[in-house]
Formats: sequence, C-alpha cells, structure tokens
Amino acid sequence: MSDDRGNGADIELTEVRDFLAEHQPFDALPERDLRRLAAAMTARYHRRGTALMAVGQDNHDLIVVRSGAIEIRDADGGLIGRGAEGETVGTTTLVGGNPSRFSVTAIEDTLALHLPAAHFHELSGAHADFADFFDEQRADRIGAAARSTATTDHGDAILKTSASDLARRAPITVTAEVSIAEAARVMTGHGVSSLLVVDGSEHDPIPGVLRGIVTDRDLRGRVLAAGVDPDAPVATVMTVDPVTAPVDALAFEVLLAMVERNIHHLPLVDADGAPVGVVTTTDLMRLERASAVHLVGDIAKQHDVGGVAAVARRIPALVEHLVAQDASAGDITRIVTAVGDAVERRIIDLGIASLGPAPAPFCWMVLGSKARYEQALGSDQDHALILSDDLPEGADQYFAALADFVVEGLVEAGYVRCPGDVMATNPRWRQGITAWQREFTRWVTEPTSDAVLTASIFFDSRALRGDHSLHTQLADHVMSLTPNGKRFLAHLAKEAVANEPPLGFFRGFVLAKEGDHKDTLDLKRGGIGAIVELARVHALAKGLAPVNTEARLLAAAAAGSMSQKSADNLIDALEFIAHVRLVHQARQVRAGASPDNHIGPGELTAFERGALRDAFQIVRSAQQALTQLFPLSVVS
Repeated sequence: MSDDRGNGADIELTEVRDFLAEHQPFDALPERDLRRLAAAMTARYHRRGTALMAVGQDNHDLIVVRSGAIEIRDADGGLIGRGAEGETVGTTTLVGGNPSRFSVTAIEDTLALHLPAAHFHELSGAHADFADFFDEQRADRIGAAARSTATTDHGDAILKTSASDLARRAPITVTAEVSIAEAARVMTGHGVSSLLVVDGSEHDPIPGVLRGIVTDRDLRGRVLAAGVDPDAPVATVMTVDPVTAPVDALAFEVLLAMVERNIHHLPLVDADGAPVGVVTTTDLMRLERASAVHLVGDIAKQHDVGGVAAVARRIPALVEHLVAQDASAGDITRIVTAVGDAVERRIIDLGIASLGPAPAPFCWMVLGSKARYEQALGSDQDHALILSDDLPEGADQYFAALADFVVEGLVEAGYVRCPGDVMATNPRWRQGITAWQREFTRWVTEPTSDAVLTASIFFDSRALRGDHSLHTQLADHVMSLTPNGKRFLAHLAKEAVANEPPLGFFRGFVLAKEGDHKDTLDLKRGGIGAIVELARVHALAKGLAPVNTEARLLAAAAAGSMSQKSADNLIDALEFIAHVRLVHQARQVRAGASPDNHIGPGELTAFERGALRDAFQIVRSAQQALTQLFPLSVVS
C-alpha cells in the first residue's frame, strides 16, 4: 500500500532539483524549469511488493524512482525490465492513453516522485529533447512487446533452436573415388540415410570441403532403378554442390531452405566449407512447426491442379496452429510464403507438363509481399514473366498460355487475381529482358506519380522458376539506376509519407467511416504497408539488394540511411502490427470467415490498443524523418 508523505512543498526543493539534474532527461532542462518541476512533484513511499501502476488501471503521473527499485511486467506477466534510482515510468499512459498495459511493482521499499500529467505535457511541448527521450523509452517498450509475442508459456523464444543442436552426430563422409557399393556399405554400417562426399584421399581421415551428397533415395533411383554399375565411383551418382547451411544457422532457417527446395537432407558446413553435420526432415519433426514440411511434400506429389489446391486449403489451419503456438509474425509469414512458393512452382511445372517444354529461356518472378517473404492469409496474385530477347515464332503464345494456366490454378488454390492486373497474363508484364530494363529505366528517369504508384510493387521482386540469371540481370540493372533517381525517390517518399498511420490528433484510432469495413482499423495501409514503403525508399536510395523489409531496414541502417535505433524500432513495430493481424486472421479462420487486414477496436485488448498506438507513432516519426531526406516539394 502506498503512503503519501506530503507534496513538493514539504520536501527540500533544492535536494529534489539536484537529484533531477543528475538523471536523464531532466539534466538537460534549464534551471528555472528544474525548480518548477521539483515544486510540482509529490513524494510517495511504496512498500516492497506494492504496485505503482497496474495493468488495466489508469495512471495520470510521470513517476521517477528517487530511491529503491521497481520491476515492469507486461499484461501476461512477462518481465520487461527493472529499474532503480532515476528510472522513469508512466509515459505509456500519459502519451499512449489509459488504461495501463504494464504493471510496475516495488521490489524494494521505494520512494518515488510523482509529476501530474499536465506538467509533463507542458515540459514535452517546450523541450523537444525531453519529449524525444520518452519517445525512445516507449519504443523500447514496443520492442519488448514485440518480443513477448514470440515466446512460449515458458518464456523461451520459439524456433530459436540451433541447427547444430539437431544434428548432434558427426557427419559420415567418403571421398569421390569410393565405389557406389562401398558407399552403400558405409551407410548401412553407420545406420545413416545420407553420405557426404568430400575432397581428399580415401585414406585421409580429415574431412575436406564438401563436394556432394548421396542419399538412400539416390541409391534406389539413380543406381538400382537406372542399372548403374555399383563399382562406379560414388561421384557419378551424387548430388553435386548440394544446398548447405552454416553451422550457426537456426533450425528455422534450415527448415525454410528444406521447405522451399523440397529436400530431406541438408549438410551444415563450417567457414571453410567442411561438413560438420547433416539435418534431416526426421530431425525437424521434433519441432512442431515442421508441419510445413509435410505440406510442401504433399504439394510436390500432386499430379493435377485440383490436388495442389486441396493441399493449399490446409494453409489457413497451419497459420492458426502457428499463431496458437506463439510463433513470431516474421516466422509465420516466411513459412506461409515458402508453402505458397511450393504451390506456385508446382502449378508452373504442371503447366509446362501440359503445354510442353518452354520454347525459350524464361524467369517467373513473384512480386510484393511474396517476394519479400511476408505473405499472410488472403493475399492476391502478383507475378510477371521475364523472357529472353530472342523468342522463336509462337513463343509468346506459349507463355501467354502458361500464364493463363498458372493464374487459373492459383485461383483454384485460393489466391485471387490481382485487382490491378499485375500478373503474367497481362502482356505488359510478360516481356523480354531488354524491354524490362527499358521499363525500369523509364520509371526511374521519367517518373510521374501515377507511374511510380503502379510500378512500386515491381521493386519488390524475386525469381521463383526458370532461368534465375534473367532476374539477376534485371535486379542488377535496377540497383544501378535507383540511387541516382532523385525525382523517382522523391515520388516514392511522397507515397510512403501519404500512407498515414490510423492515428488521430489525440492519438485515438482513425476508423473507416464507410464501406464493407466501416468502424474498423486498417492494419495494412498505414501500418505494415507504410513500414514496407519506408524500407523500400531507404534501400533503393542506397542501391541495396535485399527486398525483405527487415533486411532492408538493417541494410539501410548499416549504409547510414537511417539510425540503427530507427531501424530497430520499425522492425519491432512491424512485428507487433503483423502479429495482431495474424491473430485476427486466425480468429477469422476459426469463424469460417475470409481473412483480411481490418480489425474492430473491440477485438483488441487494452495492451494491444496501447501498443498499436505506440507502433503507429513510431511509423509516423519515421515518415517525418523521411521528409527531411527527400525534397517532396519537387513532385506533384
């Protein structure tokens, strides 16, 4: 229980003033304001174990710890932090609104100074540095909130298992000259389903650089079924230069690599390329989230579009499961994208099987959220075709038919057509590599607002099927253009700033006033979408290759386009907003409704409402900072 021990007039003002002058952010205030601040404060004694603030209750004070210690916990009891002399709490309610989303408890007998909200707001308005300090403090709270969404009931970060922890056994290796028969005997003797082929001689006990891998499936399919002489060198049937992962990779990263490529064995290598272990799908089955591997495996087995579509209909249930298991939003959207990639690749392959081999090199590229590995439920189609320049007669008709096949197949699998017709069925988005290069050159060197708005999605692209070198050529060309496209970047920045977070003047939520989503909050437009656009501008301005939003923000910070703190804050904000969206979509799946990005305020807990306000404020601040980097006045 708290016990008031008088007000500011009852304590020595000089002592309080001196105390404040020793701690941020008060140390930067002028002497006159320091004395006024000390006079406005009330000293309160809080016994150990009593609450200074409680989740769900209103708070109207800035609280400064004078002596003692406190701890701060979120609505689920997760520890956010501890503080002692000079620690300040309470700004999440003073700025973000009541009730409180955090509890603050005295863990020692504590004397605290309480400043009423009116005085706090007066100081914030008069001193920008003072206000900025508490903005950063709220951003730190958002970071903790974002991290708390990705923990299990035991508080352990999910999907953070090291791949090396799964592959605890040393790899079994042979050299390239060993016979197939001897390799099979080695596998049988060690009870393993794969064998790594390394440099070196047969008598060299030290594994060299990895050159290939042979699996039990290879022995059945490439040796027995093909009638290959078992005395032939194992190198004749191995998979050369197999997909690998670094030894310090996370199990989740290995899972994604295996899901995307539909492989069952993935070697781990050290910095010199020598194998240190092998992760198998059996190892990954120990992780609950590996159900995505089953999905991709089932997709690969389908012989028609109807079968692929039937498997794809299991994706919403996978998302619901992952949300229930407290997987992070970033992990979930990467898994959803990986499974979606498998769906699209299989439909492309079925189309080629139906139409015959492609008459010329091509690259099927995906765009937007899928290219960024950020696909959620309810996504539409966004894709295009890059073709070689020298097309034989009839080639365009072939690729038009392939595009039709894939689009119809994706519709059957649950991916609606792009309302803006950004699909390979549109002849404009089915061009030769040189025509694509001219298109991007025109967008960057002769920008208009409408053209840039249409084109922005094409700056988030990734090769999915076909000749990936075509996409590499195009991406290299684009990255050579954008850093010098000042007017183009200004147009992009203008769009990013116009995509305002749904916050009113007094930090209340701005809800849709009409239409199908009346009285709901759009989590995508001014939240997730705004962060995506901010990251895109910063990355293209520096010619940075990543397209994933988090990777772009980190690369932009490393390149000096923004501070590391700003990048981290935006990453935390993106994670939290995306998490709220996925929880909302999982709820819709359970109710049998179509997933969307619009949430009613009544669905949000008090913690979520306050944290969303803080996340949207971080976006707004980043947008304001962007206007200082690009001359928006030059575009109309």
